[in-house]
Amino acid sequence: MQGGWLRRWRSAACAFVASLAFVAAARAFEGVDDPALRTRVTRLENGLTVLSLADHTTPSVTFQVWVRVGSGDESRYTGLAHLFEHMMFRGTRRLGSEAHERLIEERGGRVNAFTSLDVTVYFEDVTAEHLPLVIELEAERLAHLDISRESLASERQVVLEERRLRTEDSPEGRAYEALRALTFRAHPYRVPPIGWRSDVEAATVEVCREFFHTYYAPNNLVIAVAGDFDEADALARIERAFGSLEPVSAIPRNPTREPEQRGERREVIHFDVKAPILAAAWHAPASGHPDSEALDAASEILSGGRSSRLYRRLVYEGQQALGVQTGYDEMERAGVFEAFASVRPDAKVARVESLLFEEIARLRDSLVSPAELEKAKRGLEVRLLAGLGTSHALAFHVASDFVLLGRVRPLAERLEAIRAVGADDVQRVARTWLRDDGRSIVQVIPPRSPAAGSAR
Repeated sequence: MQGGWLRRWRSAACAFVASLAFVAAARAFEGVDDPALRTRVTRLENGLTVLSLADHTTPSVTFQVWVRVGSGDESRYTGLAHLFEHMMFRGTRRLGSEAHERLIEERGGRVNAFTSLDVTVYFEDVTAEHLPLVIELEAERLAHLDISRESLASERQVVLEERRLRTEDSPEGRAYEALRALTFRAHPYRVPPIGWRSDVEAATVEVCREFFHTYYAPNNLVIAVAGDFDEADALARIERAFGSLEPVSAIPRNPTREPEQRGERREVIHFDVKAPILAAAWHAPASGHPDSEALDAASEILSGGRSSRLYRRLVYEGQQALGVQTGYDEMERAGVFEAFASVRPDAKVARVESLLFEEIARLRDSLVSPAELEKAKRGLEVRLLAGLGTSHALAFHVASDFVLLGRVRPLAERLEAIRAVGADDVQRVARTWLRDDGRSIVQVIPPRSPAAGSAR
């Protein structure tokens, strides 16, 4: 399944609203048990890495398989990483199609997967007694996945239909896909995780088998287990189930780097839409960069809730947009700072664009107030700490850090970095990264009839 800007917009809004209830108690999290300090890292002889985090405060356990391959690794056929997210549920030589999912759901568990620019992740959330079954099922499909013409043909059609619904027939999907392709001219991050239609249509069984053999090798996998489980028993089972998988000698990565952008870029998409969409992006640093927290704070100041600058200027007071959201998206090899606005049907997209960029310029030109900065930092703190409340969230937290950065950052380090952000830091990152000559802009607007007047 793919993530979209609209879902992130709604999630961010919900997270902020929820955070208001936690702000008064934020300092109560000071003594929270740091998952980084309790995560055990085990490396099997074939190169597979296991991150285990026992937490007996909940009766559930999550098992996540992180494959270090996403659309950013695709240089010949695009969409293969996402295609395999689907193929992995098609069955093996010993298990029928959809059997993996059915066996988990019959036991009250939850199973799913997602593909990003950097990784493909499979996960099961179950009660503790079903962890042995999950381990066997995951090892089974890694060792004996059915990659046949029949399974490829079936899942290819599923992916093409998903692409049609989520991107080709969606104004939000069109905007997001076009914005990334406009922002990244050379880097493989310009490729959407779902891939380009022509590549998905052209991929052969031989190409898929080569891709699976190359990237689904044990030395390209990270397993994260968190929750209520016996750590010694689980590690022994993982060793028996996954230890016989053969590693590969080389895992190719796309070496292309994005050249510096030297001027504004624009694209207009004509689509039958009632509320036009404005999308903008700036190049930003990769995950783990020292500017990350200041960029997150800048995003909070711009669009973190109804008291934020952009909400007041565009939605509440100005009544030019139905919604607005910014965000710093940090990936393994690069990052982007993005802004999206849904323009009111009776407003002009050019006016919304002007107001949006005025607020970006205000970040560059003057220091934010102490109250704005404090509110933004509290929101970031609470979001970080409140996101550690389930076994699934714990596993995701430690695995994403380990895969992207090679280590699990201590919670104290993350909190200290947030609290160290000053008003001058917010201004500095805005001047460094959010420059006018480094932005890319996409407008999704209705088609114009021959009798139409001036541009919206």
